[in-house]
Amino acid sequence: MTKYDESFKRSVVQEYLSGVVGYNKVGIKHGVNNATVRQWVESYLQHGGAGLRKKFSHYSAEFKRSVLERMQREQLSYRQVAILFDLRGGVGVVSAWKRQYDEGGLAALKPKPRGRAKKMTSPESPKPVPTQATDTRTLEDLRKENEYLRAEVAYLKKLDALVRAKQQAAQKKHKP
Repeated sequence: MTKYDESFKRSVVQEYLSGVVGYNKVGIKHGVNNATVRQWVESYLQHGGAGLRKKFSHYSAEFKRSVLERMQREQLSYRQVAILFDLRGGVGVVSAWKRQYDEGGLAALKPKPRGRAKKMTSPESPKPVPTQATDTRTLEDLRKENEYLRAEVAYLKKLDALVRAKQQAAQKKHKP
């Protein structure tokens, strides 16, 4: 839902164009920022009634780049570009495009998918338990691996016991 409908914008623009008061007074009277009034007036003058209508638009990366190139070539301001190309969102949209283009080039201007992913990914299927047919290791290799693992566990247990013994000895030494 838009904050201001087209008829309200048109009445504000017509009041300004009547020439009696300026942007600031029209804005105060209607509770709108004077910059917003200026944007509506310039958009109306550039595009007519279509400049005040709500517009859903998705711009391609090539279009965004051409807008930025024209802005650079003709040394236009962000506001002038937004009005010239009838970009809703105004100055913020153009400045965001410029920043993205400067940081990441044309690829950064490509539209990003919005919202949540459409479907959840399926959980990974459990790995099959190796059977004798799929396990190519020999019985001798398995025995060697088992022996190695047992030695490793025994070593770690012995190391842990030594560390604990040193800690207990240090505690007894410090007690008066």
